[in-house]
Amino acid sequence: MTDVNKEAISVLNDLIETSKDGQEGFKTCAEDIKHPELKALFVTRAADCATAAAELQAAVRQLGGEPETSTSVSGDLHRRWVDVKAMFTGKDEEAVLNEAERGEDHALKAYKEAIEKINKHNLVSIRDLVERQYHGVQRNHDQVKALRNQARARS
Repeated sequence: MTDVNKEAISVLNDLIETSKDGQEGFKTCAEDIKHPELKALFVTRAADCATAAAELQAAVRQLGGEPETSTSVSGDLHRRWVDVKAMFTGKDEEAVLNEAERGEDHALKAYKEAIEKINKHNLVSIRDLVERQYHGVQRNHDQVKALRNQARARS
């Protein structure tokens, strides 16, 4: 396996963890929220993250690698922290949206770092996939932020 393939696989596996973190995070948000439209949005976003992870896993296999299958340790710790925090602050709409936005901030950062590595190492074989998913993460982030702002304005 070439060094370029190894680097590409590393980048993709990091993004698989990020996508799995998003999937679990949105699933948790869907469980924690009462508002039916937001619940449906979070369920859809969890499914979108699962699809993104599957695409990334397929790309790793195409490159001859072994794809990541789990969430990251930092994502697991963040979800546990959110659960503990929720016991004390409640799981109101704004709080859940704040945590969803925080998760999307992390995803955006991970995708930006991946694109930097892709450009640095000229990993053209994965550029289109990662950039397309990055734009989806940006849309998710912007939508969650707008919903959070609306919830904040109502409270």
